[in-house]
Amino acid sequence: MKKNWMLPISLAFALVPGQAVCGAQSQSSSSSKVASPSPSATAVDGNSNDKPGGTTRSAAAAPSSTGSAAAPQFQQRDPRYRIAASDSFDLTFPLSPEYNQLAVTVQPDGFVTLYGVGDVNVQGLTIPELTDTVRKAYGGILHDPIISIVLKDFNKPYFIADGQVGYPGKYDLCAETALTQAIAIAGGFTDAAKHSQVVLFRRVSDAWVSTQIFDIKKMEAKGDLREDPYMHPGDTLFVPKNKLSKIMPFLPSANMGAFVPIQ
Repeated sequence: MKKNWMLPISLAFALVPGQAVCGAQSQSSSSSKVASPSPSATAVDGNSNDKPGGTTRSAAAAPSSTGSAAAPQFQQRDPRYRIAASDSFDLTFPLSPEYNQLAVTVQPDGFVTLYGVGDVNVQGLTIPELTDTVRKAYGGILHDPIISIVLKDFNKPYFIADGQVGYPGKYDLCAETALTQAIAIAGGFTDAAKHSQVVLFRRVSDAWVSTQIFDIKKMEAKGDLREDPYMHPGDTLFVPKNKLSKIMPFLPSANMGAFVPIQ
């Protein structure tokens, strides 16, 4: 009889530790699942120093500090002239001559006043762009208008000569002119000029200016002007002072003699 009671009791004691072990394993597995970070969390977290993957991801996503600066753009091979203030042009309509206008002058604000359409902004446009703009302006009162635009007066190409030249100022650029020729046009070098460091400024875009230094003294001494660049409209050449001219005010003058008072 005692043996029959002992068997259920022993089975009960055997099952209780097994359930406790299974419960502990299930708790440990669930806790390990909670503690282990998911791959997506690791990729998103970019502030932890012990996660190089997250740091690299955030660094790649960060915007570059140099990306905000506009890079210089290449110039067009054959740039077209762009309308500026005080320019004038003739506007004719072969099929509607009542809208013809001669010597239409661009105002200082870049607008022109046209018959029938009012004010139109034309500053900065090339002649083809101007033609298209005027055609669209008259499209409301004329059906597919045919127009002709002839530029009459415009800002002529120029270059600026500054520094130690005979006559600094603004000069017309009427033909192909090299840097040495531009210096001669401006009166040549003065006695205080530094021939070996002539600076040429050339605007590449609205935000970028190209700067080059030319040794005119070396080129002329060798008689080799192959590196003598042609001037472009809007270029500025600058001739700095030489070292002697900088210290000349502190040197004694040759005209100064000993002053001996007369008794």
